[in-house]
Amino acid sequence: MVAVFADTDNAIIIFMVLLLGSVTHLIEQNGGINGFVQLMTEKRSIIGSRKAAQFFTWIMGLLVFTSGTLSTLLTGAIARPLNDALKVSHEKAAFIVHSTSTPVCVLIPLSGWGAFMIGLIKAQDIPNATEVLVQSIPLNFYAIITVFIIPLIIFSGKDWGPMARAEKRAKALGELDEPGKGYSLHTEKAKALPVSSFWNMLIPIAAMLIVILGGLIITGKGSILQGDGIKAIMWGVIITLLIIAIQVKTQRLMTMGEFGHKLVNGAGPMLTVAFILVLAFSMGSLVQTLGTGQFLAAKLHNFVSAAFLPAIIFLVAAIISFSTGSSMGTMAVVMPLAMPLAMTLGVASALAAAAVFSGSIFGDHGSPISDTTIMSCSTTGCDVMDHIKTQLPYALVFAAFAALFYLFAGFLTQI
Repeated sequence: MVAVFADTDNAIIIFMVLLLGSVTHLIEQNGGINGFVQLMTEKRSIIGSRKAAQFFTWIMGLLVFTSGTLSTLLTGAIARPLNDALKVSHEKAAFIVHSTSTPVCVLIPLSGWGAFMIGLIKAQDIPNATEVLVQSIPLNFYAIITVFIIPLIIFSGKDWGPMARAEKRAKALGELDEPGKGYSLHTEKAKALPVSSFWNMLIPIAAMLIVILGGLIITGKGSILQGDGIKAIMWGVIITLLIIAIQVKTQRLMTMGEFGHKLVNGAGPMLTVAFILVLAFSMGSLVQTLGTGQFLAAKLHNFVSAAFLPAIIFLVAAIISFSTGSSMGTMAVVMPLAMPLAMTLGVASALAAAAVFSGSIFGDHGSPISDTTIMSCSTTGCDVMDHIKTQLPYALVFAAFAALFYLFAGFLTQI
C-alpha cells in the first residue's frame, strides 16, 4: 500500500478522485445546482403528457453524468413534481432515475468514474489504460442496454410484470404508490444562497470537459485514444477549481478561507472511493507478484474456453455486485483477477474490462442495498421494495441479453 504512492500516476488518480468530490460540492455551494434546478422547474410547464415527463426525466439523467448519487438526487428532485402532476407512478419514475445514474457515468467517464476505471486498468500493468477504457465503452453491454432501452419503453408504453400493474394503477386511480406505501428521505434544508445561477454550474462543468478532451488530444498528439487520461483529468480538475474560485470571489459568495474549507469538505465523501483505489492498486500488484492470473489460467485452461471467458467474468461480477450493492467495490475485486486471466487466455483487454464494468453496474442497478437504489427512491418518493420488485424483472432481462452479447463477442474474437 505504501508503494502505491511511489507511482506518480497512482497518486494523481487518487487525489483527482478526491478533488472531483470537491468540485461537485463547490458547485452546489456556489448556487450552480440551485440555479440549474430553478431553470428546469420553470421550464417544466411546456411538458404536458406522461410520456413527455418520463422522457424529460431520462434526458435529465443523461445530462448529470458526473456522479451516480448526484444524478439520482438532481434528476429525481427536478423531475418529481412534473411526474407527480402527470400521474407517473413512483415505481416508473424511480426506474428511469436509477437507470440513468451510474450506467450513464460509466458510458461518459469524463468524471471521477473515468479516473477510477483508468486506475483499475492501469493497476493490471496495461500499457495504455485510457485507450483500453475508451475501447471498452461500446462493449459495456449492460449499461448500453439499460440506458438506451428506456426511451423505447417510454414511447411504446409496453411495460410488463409489476411495473405494468403500477402504471395501470397510477393512470386509472391516480395512486402513485401502493396504498400505504411511499418512501421519502428527509434531509436538512440547504443554506439559502445569495446567488442561484445556472452559469455557476455550466461554466465549470463545460470548462472541465473541454480541458479534458483538449488534454487527451494534446497528449495523444491529435488522437484522443492515445492521450494520457490521467494528465488530462488532472488539468481539467485544476482549471475547474480555479474557475470556481474566481466565480465565488468575484460574486462575493465566500472568502478564500471558506472556499478552502468547502474544498476539503467536498473531498470527504470521496475518501471511501480513494481507499478502494489504494486497495485495488495494492491487490493488482500482489496478484501480479503471485502470478494469480497465470495460475488460474493453468487450472482453468482445460475447463474454460477463452470464448466463454467474457460471459463468465460478467456473471461473476454481476453476482458479487448484486450481493454487495457496490459497483466500485466489485470492480476493484474482480479486475485484478479477470485481466491477467484474459491476457493469458488471449482475450482482448477492452472486452474483459467491459465485462467487469458491465457486471458491476448490474448490482448497482438491481441490488436493494445499493446507495443509488436508496437515493432513487428517496428523491422520487418510491418505496424501496416496490422499486426493486418493479425494476428487477427489467434488470434481469437486460443482464441476460448482456450475457448473450458477451458470449457472442467471446466467440467472435476467437474466430
